[in-house]
Parts: sequence; structure tokens; C-alpha cells
Amino acid sequence: MSTSWRSSTAVSTPPIPISIPNPDEEEPSSFSTSVFNFSSGNPRIEETRGLMHLFPDQDPPSSLPFGRKPLVCVVGVPNHMTYADFCQFCGSFLTHILEMRIVRMDGTEDQYSVLIRFDDQDSTDSFFNHYNGRRFSSLEVEVCRVLFTLDVQYTGSIEHAQPSNATSTEQPTCPVCLERLDQDTSGILTTICNHSFHCSCISKWADSSCPVCRYCQQQAEKSICSVCRTTENLWICVICGFVGCGRYKAGHAIIHWKETQHCYSLDVETKRVWDFVGDNYVHRLIQSKTDGKLVELNTHCVHAENGCGSCSCEDNSMSEAILNSKVEAIVNEYNELLATQLENQKSYFESLLQEVKEETERRISKAVQKAVSLKRQKIQAKIDRCNKEKKFLEELNENLVKNEEVWKAKLLEIEKRGRKFLKRSEERVAGLEEQLRDLMSCLDDGKPEEQKLPATNEIKDGIVSASSKESSSTANSELGKNP
Repeated sequence: MSTSWRSSTAVSTPPIPISIPNPDEEEPSSFSTSVFNFSSGNPRIEETRGLMHLFPDQDPPSSLPFGRKPLVCVVGVPNHMTYADFCQFCGSFLTHILEMRIVRMDGTEDQYSVLIRFDDQDSTDSFFNHYNGRRFSSLEVEVCRVLFTLDVQYTGSIEHAQPSNATSTEQPTCPVCLERLDQDTSGILTTICNHSFHCSCISKWADSSCPVCRYCQQQAEKSICSVCRTTENLWICVICGFVGCGRYKAGHAIIHWKETQHCYSLDVETKRVWDFVGDNYVHRLIQSKTDGKLVELNTHCVHAENGCGSCSCEDNSMSEAILNSKVEAIVNEYNELLATQLENQKSYFESLLQEVKEETERRISKAVQKAVSLKRQKIQAKIDRCNKEKKFLEELNENLVKNEEVWKAKLLEIEKRGRKFLKRSEERVAGLEEQLRDLMSCLDDGKPEEQKLPATNEIKDGIVSASSKESSSTANSELGKNP
């Protein structure tokens, strides 16, 4: 790596803001940075720790900090992004990248960070403006957060195991193409386990593990009990993979054995297999904690405590014959056990399928009944509403019929009263005409003779002649006599 990523013996400190003077200014000015702890390397072999001095987020985000260098840090890259994915994400800027180093910030187990050093400041600024705040993928919510880096310091390393020559020294050539690692010809990417490759070579590696040591940057999730969610004293069923806690917790692994008859479970911590039927361990291979290889479990001779030197296990031929017979017996036992467990597993899953089928049919029947009941309720509501409207219309019709009869009776009464009034009026008119006739007769008897001229139908000076009066009175009397 370059001298800007130097190692130091300083003690690791928590993130604190620091102020660094700028020698280019005539009057000293200060700009603040933040210090973050990071680590790299395979935790099982050797872990390297260090400090990064990062510029804080700018406001506005597009502004560039003063005193920056062609060194940036991409913070918060999700673990599921492989080295090839990140190289593809960088795109055309790969030609301007001199070095890339994968590190992990403290407290971010599911993310990693990438230190990138460019060939000039213009490429660094373009990379910052193009990728800062941009999503890693259109289907994800994580955004790329780019921070300018002032300095990187290595504070020391912690050895967890004896490192091999391949892991303790950096290879001068790329393990993929076997060409020299030269920054002038191609950028160099250093994985989190401290193995370096050409960017063009690692971009073709689709796996998230290292091509050299197979260390995966995406750590496996911790197992938890499927029922009580505890993380201690866990056992995994070797038949179906059910994870349950042991008898010293809630005993869900034993409950699973009683329900499914899966009698073999693997201890998550010691990798030893337990037989619930025989109530003992039945494993024959264990995993070595130093290199992770499977080795045979050490067994002691039953006569070892008595110091027996004539035990049959010392005879090589006899030991070989016994070993062959044991292997054959183990194979037969394993085949029989596998056939039995597969049959039990088949029966178990068939029962589960039957239960699921019955549950599905029951749910479908319940849903159909609910739909029919809801439809019936809607139809009944419509019928009730129609009956209510019908009843209202019948009552309205009945009231209208009653009102019609009442009005007919009133009309007949009015007509009867009108006829009575007309008859009474006619009788009164006849009486008045009779009186008028008598009055006219009396008046005629008292007038002089010369005034008794022939009757005319004309009105003279507003007085009706006697003949006309007599004719009119006669007509009226005749009219009054007619019904």
C-alpha cells in the first residue's frame, strides 16, 4: 500500500473531531475531521486495526471540502455486494483508480467500507459528485455515501492463530493472472482478508469469498431457537434442519424429537451429534478448531488404565480387520438408519401435506359459507326493503281508496244540497214573480186609461210596459210550473 496508509503504534481511540492547520493559507485556518476505527484481515488468523480521518458530510452535499486529497472512503456498502458488483458499480472510474482496500468499520457487521485512492484530484472530485447519494441498485434503498479521507493510520495487528506464509506476506503477483501487481498498468484491490488482486481480475470473480483463502465477507447469521428465539444451547435436527434449544433451556429440541421422531440432533457449539433414543453421542467425526478440518474422534482403549500391553488393538492386521468390519457395519447401519429416517420423514411430510390439505379445504369451505351467508344477508335485506316499500304502497293505496269514498260522499251531498238550493231558489223566484204580478196588476188597476196602451217589448224611459211584464210573468210562471 502507499505511504498515505501508514502503520502506527498509536492506541485505538473513539471517534473524536480534530483540527488540522492548513499550511497553504497565509493566515492559519482549521477544518474538522472525524476519526473512525476500522479493521481488516481474517479474524481467525490475523486482524489488522487502524484509524481513518474522514471529512464530515458537506452542506450542501455537492460542495467539496477544503484541503481534500485524492483519497475517498465509500461508507456503508452492503455485504451482499461482491467485489465484482462493486467494481461494476464504479464503472468507467476503474481506469483512474490506483488502489482499493476493503475494510470494516467498528459496529457495522452487515456492511463494509472501501478506501479508494485515485490518480488525480479531478477524478476524485468527479467520482464524489457522481456517486455520493446515489443508490447502489434501483431495487435497493441503500445509497452510496462517499467521504473524503484525510489520512489512514494502522495501529497494530492481533494474531488469533499461527499464520501461514501465504497469508503473512503479500504476494508480488496477482493470484488470478499471475502478473505483477503494478498500479501503473491496472488498479489494485485488496480484499478484507488482506489479499491483493488486479481490479480487472477480481471483477470477474462472482463469489463473495476470497479466491485465495475463501474467507467470505458476508458472515453467516447467528442461529436462534425457532420457538423461544434464544441463542444459547442450540441443537439442529440433522433430518429437517429444525433449530431448538436443549434441555437446559426450554427443551424445544426434545419436543421436536417427540413430535417428529427425528432422533439425531447436532450441537451448534461443539458440532457433536446426539441420539435421543439411545440418550448418548453417536458422532464419529469432529471439526478441528485450528484449521476447521474434520478429524476422527479420539477413543481410548478400555484396558489403557490397567497398562495392558497385549491388547488386540496393537496388532496391525487384527486392527485392520476390525476396522474393515466396523466400517462395513457402520455402512450397513447408516444405510438402514437412512432408509428408516427417510421413511419416517416421508410419513411425517405426508401427514403435514394432509393437514395442510384439510386445513385448506376447511378454510375454503369456511370462506364459501361466509360468502353465501353474506350474499343471503344482502338478498334478505333487499327483500325486507321491498316488503317495507310494498307495505307502504298498500297503506297509501288504502288511504287513497278511503279518501276517494269520502270525497264521493261529499260530492253527492254537495250535489244534493245544490239541487235543494236550486229548487228552493226556483220556488222563491216563483213566489216573487207571483207577488210582482199581483203588484203589477194592482198598479195597472190604479193608472189612467190613456196609459193603457198596447204592450211592447221595448223599454221606454227605464220602465217596462205592462204587456211585457205580463208576458214575462206568464213565462216565468210557466217555467216555475215545469219541473
